[in-house]
Amino acid sequence: MVDGTPRQKTRESIVEVAAQLLRERGAAAVTTRAVAQAAGMQAPTIYRFFEDKEALLDAVAEHVFTAYVAEKSQTAESDDPVADLRAGWQTHIGFGLANAALFGLLNDPTRATRSPAAAAGLEVLRTRVRRVAAAGRLRVTERRAVDLIHAAGTGAVLTLLSTPPEQRDPELADAMYETVARAILTDASYLPDDQPSVTTAFRALAPKLPMLTAAEHALLSEWLDRV
Repeated sequence: MVDGTPRQKTRESIVEVAAQLLRERGAAAVTTRAVAQAAGMQAPTIYRFFEDKEALLDAVAEHVFTAYVAEKSQTAESDDPVADLRAGWQTHIGFGLANAALFGLLNDPTRATRSPAAAAGLEVLRTRVRRVAAAGRLRVTERRAVDLIHAAGTGAVLTLLSTPPEQRDPELADAMYETVARAILTDASYLPDDQPSVTTAFRALAPKLPMLTAAEHALLSEWLDRV
């Protein structure tokens, strides 16, 4: 334990320096030589902590995105889950545009599938979508809603990042959200006659029914699948 503290501090210092290089100069600039020089150490020291540049980039992506997800997950919820969903979208778009190189790393399929931070970020989205479902405002399944929002958000950011800043459409992300919202949300005033919304809402609330046994929960889930 005594040996672990200074080692951890050294590793964190390396990651923070690499993250700064990534933000300022892009992934190509994050070489072991450049990171070592910026951190005031010899290049071989880097290899005591990271096998290669790819491992270092993985650590940087995880470090920055973990902090972002932690902040996002602590955001206070309002009484309007639909408004919270939109606020989360806007935060995600802002993060992507402010962290272009990192966003590219996080959306590399070979990295995203093994990133605990990316998984945690999706769980935050699932939680927000579940609140919308519980309020009876979702016209599709929770899974479909999450997939649509995630795909649209990622696509919007990547499209904007691939466009020179002076040529970007400032309304593109908002227009994309409105398109997704029309596909997944229903007007609350029509809830009584909207069977998919009622079913989705009940599915979101069912796990919170403590009076049901495990077998009854399973049976209820099976019935909802048939609706």
